[in-house]
Amino acid sequence: MDQKKPPIRNSVSMYLVLLLLGFVIGGVKVVEGRAFFVFGDSLVDNGNNNYLATTARADSYPYGIDFPSHTPTGRFSNGLNIPDLISEKLGSEPTLPYLSPALDGERLLVGANFASAGIGILNDTGIQFINIIRIMRQLQYFEQYQERVSGLIGEEGARRLVNEALVLITLGGNDFVNNYFLLPFSARSRQFAIPDYVVYLISEYRKILVRLYELGARRIMVTGTGPLGCVPAELSQHSRNGECYAPLQEAADLFNPQLFQLINQLNSEIGSDVYISANAFAMNMDFIGNPQQFGFITSKVACCGQGPYNGIGLCTPISNLCPNRDLYAFWDPFHPSERANRIIVDRFMIGDSTYMHPMNLSTVMLLDSSST
Repeated sequence: MDQKKPPIRNSVSMYLVLLLLGFVIGGVKVVEGRAFFVFGDSLVDNGNNNYLATTARADSYPYGIDFPSHTPTGRFSNGLNIPDLISEKLGSEPTLPYLSPALDGERLLVGANFASAGIGILNDTGIQFINIIRIMRQLQYFEQYQERVSGLIGEEGARRLVNEALVLITLGGNDFVNNYFLLPFSARSRQFAIPDYVVYLISEYRKILVRLYELGARRIMVTGTGPLGCVPAELSQHSRNGECYAPLQEAADLFNPQLFQLINQLNSEIGSDVYISANAFAMNMDFIGNPQQFGFITSKVACCGQGPYNGIGLCTPISNLCPNRDLYAFWDPFHPSERANRIIVDRFMIGDSTYMHPMNLSTVMLLDSSST
């Protein structure tokens, strides 16, 4: 087990805060060579589903239209996604999908992305997509990854790499959108009232987060769900005047506080700030509620899609496509544009306690660099 000292909590001295700001503003890389691991769904998948026989894919035009290669990569974005942008902040190259044949040799030491579009906390979430990497399988791949790295740098080196890595996990949205609310009388909605369903989700998420710790992760950023009822796909089905779909918003309002409470409990049990909570709901609502303040012309209409709010179906070569993706908060019916993702990642890095608890990523990076 690693011997890393528990990090300093929010009582960081003013000197440390000023030092931190100097690092951030100056663009200095605080931690060099830190591995990065990603788990979750389509918000953070960077191409694993390209290697699977599934309908949950983003491997055709116009996905990737603003990516450096201007080609689809499997990211559910017009360009870079959240893990790419975090890698930028870490000063490292983007992690490759775990299923990519290119993830081999020295590239393994950068980390890996295990995420798969369509998955959720529950094993039955996303069953309509057939062949996706469910979360427990992602964790099994993480074990396999560590065995592969041990062959490169030895067991102790692999353990240290994982202990010192940053981990991102994004789950929960599909458990509502592609499970409970997928059909008017879904199996889960017949089994649970929504408050009880949320309690069940949290109990299952606890097992996942504990397993990540058991596998050696010591810095785990956990994002809550965004404002699920405000995405163009939901507006197209339920909104007459652009109002967010209340049942999904209420579900997120129940889920997120209980998730953050779970994270506090786990940190208390461990005696260290292993888990970092990111309030994705608040981050997204900033630009959804006032898009013009952030330079968007709309947060209701997707850049790529069809039907009301461009929220029907998938983004395809025959979809409506906006000419300037930077003016749209949403790229497709469900996913933020690259520019919106940049706003979110900036909140990860330097956001205050409204967005990040018990600290933001820049503080994490600085504290960890001072303890190594």
